[in-house]
Amino acid sequence: MQATKPSIHKVTGINIATPKGFYASGLHCGVKHKKLDLGLIYSIKPANAAGVYTTNQVQAAPLKVTQESIKKEGKLQAIIVNSGNANACTGKKGQEDAKQMQIQTANKLGIPPHLVGVASTGVIGEHLPMDKITAGIQNLELDAELKGSIDFSQAILTTDTVSKNTAYSLKINDKTITIAGTAKGSGMIHPNMATMLGFVTTDANIHQDDLHEALSYAVERTFNCITVDGDTSTNDMVLMLANGMAENEELNKNHPEWDLFLDALVLVCEDLGKLIAKDGEGASKLIEVNVRGAKTEKDARIIAKTVVGSPLVKTAVFGCDANWGRILAAAGYSGVAFNPDQMKILIGDHEVVADGEPVVFSEEEIRNYLKGQEIHITVILSEGYGNGRAWGCDLTYDYVQINASYRT
Repeated sequence: MQATKPSIHKVTGINIATPKGFYASGLHCGVKHKKLDLGLIYSIKPANAAGVYTTNQVQAAPLKVTQESIKKEGKLQAIIVNSGNANACTGKKGQEDAKQMQIQTANKLGIPPHLVGVASTGVIGEHLPMDKITAGIQNLELDAELKGSIDFSQAILTTDTVSKNTAYSLKINDKTITIAGTAKGSGMIHPNMATMLGFVTTDANIHQDDLHEALSYAVERTFNCITVDGDTSTNDMVLMLANGMAENEELNKNHPEWDLFLDALVLVCEDLGKLIAKDGEGASKLIEVNVRGAKTEKDARIIAKTVVGSPLVKTAVFGCDANWGRILAAAGYSGVAFNPDQMKILIGDHEVVADGEPVVFSEEEIRNYLKGQEIHITVILSEGYGNGRAWGCDLTYDYVQINASYRT
């Protein structure tokens, strides 16, 4: 993770309900066999809202409902989420079910339906068990303490092995602002924006248009730089709510502390993105690819994501094989122009390519390095000053096993 600035502090504890005025809850309603499968985030006042959504042409009903809601007023006050069923490719009934989730949640909370966002994740092509979800919504109890956040973060999981939470605080205009996040994602991870659910809450007072710009900026540099399997989901999105209860002077692009707020938001999203990559289905190792010296930052991110997404690179890392040719080849087919004769590649601290040619190195030392749980690959170009990173995981036998039996 990038270094935390002295004025930005990691917050431990409550997570998604840490910012002022937020509550969370989660329970088991019966969509899944035993595990928690229904979660709720609530702000005591309507919050400015922003969303970044899947680029998959097939978009699930909850995503459409949420997009329409945010368009009405630019605000949300609650988000209802179920796991175990994606409510995707479910036709008119799926759309009606998503609307019913919205209406029932609004009625329980006493707020207008368009202030409720809806999200679903799980198996595609099956209708929701609305009798179970309806009963579950009525049984949700809001909690501003740790238990509510933990229950919510667990209720949104599918094949994940761990919940994913983080929070940071910073001072703006002598007011303490908190940004918190929780996410799910383990397979179908190749966002653009897609393949996972991410929820970010903050008590910052921030203009709605600038909130969307800030979220897009952070997502492009974090969630969109992770890949597990190259699949792009039908459902997934990142939603951010800002309720203004920190009572700071309104943040916008011209505010002197705007960049500080952006840095903190990027830290939240980066933490979540790396947790998703590390928890990739069947993964045993987190891989970070760092590209330096590209013509632009965007070029660097494209190369980094192409390398970390290469099945041959992933399997080489799994097998502890210093096969640098796969790294070079992936960079070469990324679609970004560069001079391979001025390229360097490092695996950990071990240089394996210099000026496009192989370097004598110790196979044993690199093999031992690749046995670790976090692997760093660095690609150095000579095209400019663009730097970028991407995260992924190795590709193991377990990935095939998990996905071969997902519905059974």
